[in-house]
Amino acid sequence: MITSTIPALSAEQLAFFKENGYIAPIKVYEPEEMEARWKVERLKLMDRSNAVYQLDSHSGNTNIANYDRHLDSEMLAQHVCSPEIVGRVRSVLGPDLLCWRSEFFPKYPGDEGTDWHQADTFANASGTPQILWPQNREFGGTITVWTAFTEATIDMGCLQFIPRTQNQMFYDETKGMKYKPQEINSVAKDGDVKRGFFGYDYRELQIDPDWTPDVDRAVSIELRPGEAVMFWSTLMHASHPHAGNTKKMRLGFAARYVPTSVQVYPGSDAIEEYGGRIKLDRYGAVVVAGDNHNETNRIASATTRGFAFPSLP
Repeated sequence: MITSTIPALSAEQLAFFKENGYIAPIKVYEPEEMEARWKVERLKLMDRSNAVYQLDSHSGNTNIANYDRHLDSEMLAQHVCSPEIVGRVRSVLGPDLLCWRSEFFPKYPGDEGTDWHQADTFANASGTPQILWPQNREFGGTITVWTAFTEATIDMGCLQFIPRTQNQMFYDETKGMKYKPQEINSVAKDGDVKRGFFGYDYRELQIDPDWTPDVDRAVSIELRPGEAVMFWSTLMHASHPHAGNTKKMRLGFAARYVPTSVQVYPGSDAIEEYGGRIKLDRYGAVVVAGDNHNETNRIASATTRGFAFPSLP
């Protein structure tokens, strides 16, 4: 990693983040270090014997298979707890933080783009809230830190954002969406750009059926290996298709953070989405900074292999 000190957003960076909903690039690793770490770790992750989610035949072929590998991988555990990341998130969310989820986002040559979307309670696929902020908040969302484990260029499918959209929800997550991967994939939704949402049509959640995202204001975030972008999940975001001009995969790893007062998976003992189902009996959120202020949350103090999660005081 870059430094042993605890970084934070500068006043200028914090002002930019509050206005636009994102900040990039954040350097978490040097490119050579990232490539070396991932070369070793990708082989280890093939072993799911200690993963908290044991997948059925359907779940293993969907995005749900990529959830929360920081709960069994020491390298990913160190990553989600990294001061390079947590220190900056703390600048926005305050001293007491949970990492409640992590996800891999691979994009292979020829893959379509990801459709424009926002996430507040993450009920978008199932209609069941996965995080709930205290009741005095109109909506909350999460801060996502999306780290490029490989090169992420426009041609390879890097992320896109529409700045200053984080404070208004254009979608109603309580509607839920129908999982129809064979019908929805590869639909041209943005001019000639083919976008999908892992087997869902995100337009089913639109509050105004006739509304369309203002794609003319979109910005593309290209990242080197080891660089990250930090953004509100309520910010309108998408990704480019992988044009296939290289045989290399684009891989991002997203860690999601909320204050410890936020309730995680309220009343749920399983997640059902993307055509799969995972039980939460071995799940735990990770306190990455400060103290836990919600005793109803499941908390994990160590990975399933016994590595204790480091936490900022």
